[in-house]
Amino acid sequence: MATIAVLGTLDTKGREHAFVAEKIRSRGHRPLLIDVGTGEPPTVVPDIFREDVAQAAAVDLAKLIAERDRGACVSAMAKAAPRLLEQLLAAGRIDGVISLGGGGGTAIASAAMQALPIGFPKLIVSTLASGNTAHYVGTKDIVMMPAVVDVQGLNRISRTILSRAAGAICGMVEADVAVEHEKPLIVASMFGNTTKCIEAAVPILERAGYEVLVFPATGTGGRAMEALIESGLVAGVLDVTTTELADELVGGVLTAGPTRLDAAAKLGVPAIVVPGCLDMVNFGERSSVPEKFRGRTFYVHNPQVTLMRTTAAECAELGRIVATKVNAYSAAVTVLIPRGGISVISGPGGPFHDPEADAALFQALESGLRPDIPVVTLDEGINDPAFARSCAEALLDNIRLAATKR
Repeated sequence: MATIAVLGTLDTKGREHAFVAEKIRSRGHRPLLIDVGTGEPPTVVPDIFREDVAQAAAVDLAKLIAERDRGACVSAMAKAAPRLLEQLLAAGRIDGVISLGGGGGTAIASAAMQALPIGFPKLIVSTLASGNTAHYVGTKDIVMMPAVVDVQGLNRISRTILSRAAGAICGMVEADVAVEHEKPLIVASMFGNTTKCIEAAVPILERAGYEVLVFPATGTGGRAMEALIESGLVAGVLDVTTTELADELVGGVLTAGPTRLDAAAKLGVPAIVVPGCLDMVNFGERSSVPEKFRGRTFYVHNPQVTLMRTTAAECAELGRIVATKVNAYSAAVTVLIPRGGISVISGPGGPFHDPEADAALFQALESGLRPDIPVVTLDEGINDPAFARSCAEALLDNIRLAATKR
C-alpha cells in the first residue's frame, strides 16, 4: 500500500479532492488529504490542516487570513506547501502527490511539487494545463492534466477526468522502476540540428563506462541540465548545443536564462563547450516573429518553429558571452569549433551559411578565452562523426585530468 498526498484548497474544492481520495482508496492505496486553502473552513476533514502546512514555513496564516489579501495568502501557501512535502518525503510518509485546481490551487501545488525530486510521482489536474505550463512545471517531471471543465462540482465530465487522474497517480506509484546508480553520469545538450553529433558521441562515452543523459536545448531542457549539474551528481558535461544563449541575447522563445553554462563553473565539473546552433534564434509559427525582425534571414523548421539567422554583430557578442562563461571554469574544459558548420543548416550551401557571421563568432570566442583553455578547431561540420569523436575524447581526457588533481 502506498500513501498518496491529495493536496488542495479544501475550502473551495473539498468535494472534488475527497472524490479523488476515495478513488485512490478503492485502488488499495492510502490518501493523505492536505488542506492548503486560506478562505472558508475546509468542506471535508483533512488529515493535515492548513495551520500545520503554514507552520512548516513559519507562516502566520491567521494574520494573513485576517488581512483578507488572497494574493498574499496564496503566496504564503506556495512557500509553505513545498516545505511540508519535503518533510513528509524525508519521513517516508508519502509515495506520490496529486492536486486539483484553478489558478491559485495550481500555483500552490506546482510550487510544492517542484520541491520534490525527479522520479517522484506528481500530477496536477488543472484548468491551466492546456496553455503555457513552463512556469508550473519548471525543471521537474510534473504531469499536468487538463481539467476540461472547471474544477467546481462533480458532473459527468469532471467525474471521468478525476477518476482517470486518480488511476494515473496510482499507476505511477505502482510502477516498478529499476534504476542503476553504478555508472557515473555525463550530461549532454542536443537540438534537432545537432542530433547526429550526440548520437555519434554517446556510444564512445558509454563504452568508457559512463551513463549519458541528453537534454534538449529548449530553454526548459537547458535549465534542467544546469540544475542536475548543480546537484553534484555529474562527472562531465558534453555541452555541444549552446543555442539557448542566442535566444537569451536576441529575444527568442527558447532561452534558458542568463545562468546557462554557469553550473559547471560553479561546481568545477570537467566539460567541453561547442558553439552549437548559435547561428539561430527560435520563434514559434512564422506569424509570431516580432515585427522588429522584418528583413532578417528565416528558415521554417516546421509549421510551429521558425528559425532566424544570427547576424555577425550578434555572433560576436555571443562569442564574448561564451568566452566569459568558460573563463570561469576551474575544472578542465576544452572549446571545440566546427568550421564546417555549427548546425545542419549553416554549412556550405545551407540556408544559414554565413561565413562572415561565423568568423565573428569564432574570433570573439577564441580571443576572449583564457590562454590556458585549449581550443580545438576542426574543418568538419558539427554533425560529422570525426567532430563528434573529438568532442567525446576531449571530454574523457578532461575527466581523467580532473581525477588526477583530486
